[in-house]
Amino acid sequence: MKSFNIPEFYRSPIISKIKNLRKADDPKKADHSPTLLDFGNVQFLIARHFGFCYGVENAVEISFRAIEENPGKRIFLLSQMIHNPEVNNDLISRGVRFLMDTSGKQVIPWTELRSDDIVIIPAFGTTLEIEHQLRAIGIEPQHYNTTCPFVERVWKKSAQLGKGEYTIIIHGKPNHEETRATFSHSVDESPVLVVKDITESRKVGEYILGRLSKQEFERLFSDRVSKDFDAEKHLQKVGVINQTTMLASETQEIADYFRDVMKEKFGESEIKNHFADTRDTLCYATNENQNATYGLLKEEADIAVVVGGYNSSNTSHLVELCERKFATYFIKDETEILSEHHIRHFDLHSHSLKESNNWLPTSKPARIILTSGASCPDSVVDRVLQKLLTFYPGSKDPADIMQQLINKQ
Repeated sequence: MKSFNIPEFYRSPIISKIKNLRKADDPKKADHSPTLLDFGNVQFLIARHFGFCYGVENAVEISFRAIEENPGKRIFLLSQMIHNPEVNNDLISRGVRFLMDTSGKQVIPWTELRSDDIVIIPAFGTTLEIEHQLRAIGIEPQHYNTTCPFVERVWKKSAQLGKGEYTIIIHGKPNHEETRATFSHSVDESPVLVVKDITESRKVGEYILGRLSKQEFERLFSDRVSKDFDAEKHLQKVGVINQTTMLASETQEIADYFRDVMKEKFGESEIKNHFADTRDTLCYATNENQNATYGLLKEEADIAVVVGGYNSSNTSHLVELCERKFATYFIKDETEILSEHHIRHFDLHSHSLKESNNWLPTSKPARIILTSGASCPDSVVDRVLQKLLTFYPGSKDPADIMQQLINKQ
């Protein structure tokens, strides 16, 4: 797999070395068990897979190259390059400005752009309408296009489905940049419907099976379908693709559900004429990070700490998984750890920051799970680990722990 030129300040003396050791020991990524770092009075269980994925490293490399290659020029990002505040702030500190917020609201009007400006397409991709807008100004959107290759693979699959006259069902968050981009790239090929979860999928299935009225379907999904969508006509043949950062198991559940619906309506012998197998649209990094989190769930621990941007979809799904078993704290970086008694963290259920007291385990040894989302630099996770260590005086030296791991190889 291609290696990328990532700024050294995103790497770390502990976390990056652990990843390299595990990669050398398990090149086929078959072992999802975590790495144990035993500091004596505190132990860390480090997920087998986490942090920068292929698509994020690709985006980071292109974005920093755009800055290096264009001194003195105005450089813009369509919106956040990835959903991590540290990386986005690093770009802002180097003069990059955002044209839109993550919801697609314009921050800088198109009329302020000039043909000699540099515009970077974020890792989520963008809509065909925005690409046309940039070209009308005289800016070539493909020059610094950081769209994740696995997102583009989903777009290619949607084109294949369109050629087969399948309606495309996108499993994604309707207002997420990637889902908006995938919707745009799909509507030229086929009718499109967006569902955010299995609950919405079941409503669509009920309509297909005649158990939900057309009026109720339109009430629920009128803002989730392509122009001129005809539910009666367009839900006879379907294929499921996804926002690549969704929970992989849920995408598969949704696909399996629609297969069962089509089998019930048309019969097993006709299933290939009404349902397309689209398993290959699941992102490998999303799968690996989520499988590594399932590996964490097999362990015993006092708490889990998940590090990443609060608007990061892939990170939020890791939090959801960890919450099944552990008291879980979702933080953007070490500054959210206010003291050994007090932490500020993001609550997925209320979509807000909250503060908790007496959060740190006092058992000896304390066992803490540590992982991060695919857009989080190793250096941030390292700083979280180092800060947590300060609350356990007398812990072993990290350099000694790393040497022990090296000696085991």
